[in-house]
Amino acid sequence: MIKLTRPLAPALLLASLAACAVIPDAPRPESIAVPQGTPVALGQAVKVGPVVATPMEVVEDSRCPINARCAWAGRLVVRTRIDGAGWRDTADLTLGEPWSTHDIVLALTSGEPGRMAGEGAQTPKEAYRFTYEAR
Repeated sequence: MIKLTRPLAPALLLASLAACAVIPDAPRPESIAVPQGTPVALGQAVKVGPVVATPMEVVEDSRCPINARCAWAGRLVVRTRIDGAGWRDTADLTLGEPWSTHDIVLALTSGEPGRMAGEGAQTPKEAYRFTYEAR
């Protein structure tokens, strides 16, 4: 049996701490975000005023097809992750409608491409591009 003496205990403590791995922080969302006004794909971050918005999923795209006449314009709703200084929200943003959190107002201002009428005219999720704006 090994008996530890007081002078040896601090050395063992330092040795055990030295064996700890240092894992770098994950990149902060603002460091990988493109500038405001840039259309982004699903999963791509964009700097919008003081926050970073990332479209995650198209929840609804019931917009009137661009090659049809409609009685109702329809809606585009995009689930969006919003990262601020020390906080994160996820919200369903509707095209053209302002949304606020933490004293910040932002909006989904465009969603491309527009829908097309016809059989098999579903927009592939990879084709979508979204633009956000701080208000």
